[in-house]
Amino acid sequence: MTVNQLEKELKDGNLTSIYLLYGKETYLLENAVKKIKKLFGNLVEGLNYIKIDNANLDSLIPELQTPSFGFEKKLIIVKDTDLLKKQAKKKAQFIIDKIEKVASYISENIDDIKEQNILVFIEEDVDKNKLYKELEKVGLVCNFEAEKLPEISKRIKYICNAYSVNIDSSTLNYFIESCGTNMQDLINEIRKLIEYVGKEGTIKKEDIDLLSTKQFESVIFDLTDSLGQKNVSKSLEVLKNLIYSKEPIQKILITLYNHFKKLYIVKLCEKYKKDLSENLKLKPNQMFLVSKYKRQSSYFSENELRNILFQFVKLDEEYKSGIIDLNIGLESVICGYCC
Repeated sequence: MTVNQLEKELKDGNLTSIYLLYGKETYLLENAVKKIKKLFGNLVEGLNYIKIDNANLDSLIPELQTPSFGFEKKLIIVKDTDLLKKQAKKKAQFIIDKIEKVASYISENIDDIKEQNILVFIEEDVDKNKLYKELEKVGLVCNFEAEKLPEISKRIKYICNAYSVNIDSSTLNYFIESCGTNMQDLINEIRKLIEYVGKEGTIKKEDIDLLSTKQFESVIFDLTDSLGQKNVSKSLEVLKNLIYSKEPIQKILITLYNHFKKLYIVKLCEKYKKDLSENLKLKPNQMFLVSKYKRQSSYFSENELRNILFQFVKLDEEYKSGIIDLNIGLESVICGYCC
């Protein structure tokens, strides 16, 4: 089941008996859990609301067997346990035994479990083991993976409309490009902008530049834009702002190297007619970056990109050998290209 389908089911007031909710989009996942709790009704921890983790994992089956005295059903949340967590390929035997035991119990007692409980498993990343396959067979499984740009845009636009705040499509895309695709980060940032412009106000690009906390990768794009336009003062300003924001200088170097490596890959893909998104290893929610990489690669020739990469590698070697300060070295690379 997709996230949208699950949200619609919960909005319509439909609860199923067994859920497996997993994925890295934790904001939407936690929202779904909140809706499940709300639909379930009054929660009394220890009676009709049970939380299971690795510390009390052995109590899961006894809890499934024990009626919720005084209540129609019991809500059991099983979160971040070794039962479904992705781990090293070779698991300890006692973990394998627990997985086998819980999966077999659910398979053999599914009718009783559904009659007495709402059972919710929550993980960030799952191992598709025997328990996963059993939950997939008898319950509802939803992967909260990072959403694609159109769906993210739709959610942010909905929030703006709810507060009677306007934002056009190009500004909305710029907002997401600047602040990333993590929904929790985007919610925090859009709330600031909504408060700033007020009811019936309009969010503009300059408001985003003024108030929003840009993702590190977005700032790297800004620096590359300035470098590509041979604007040395702007390039150095962006670099200094990164340093002032206490980003580790080694991280800046590595990220710049990886960014220019991607621009070089773009050049080669265009030259040899290869699939760009595949070679850049972009995720579905990162496809909007294709046009940005293409635009930035157009600022540089193939030889220039190769030379910049060489300069970064040389700088890393000289820094590690104590020959040059990394701050000065990065400024030298920027000034050397822009001159």
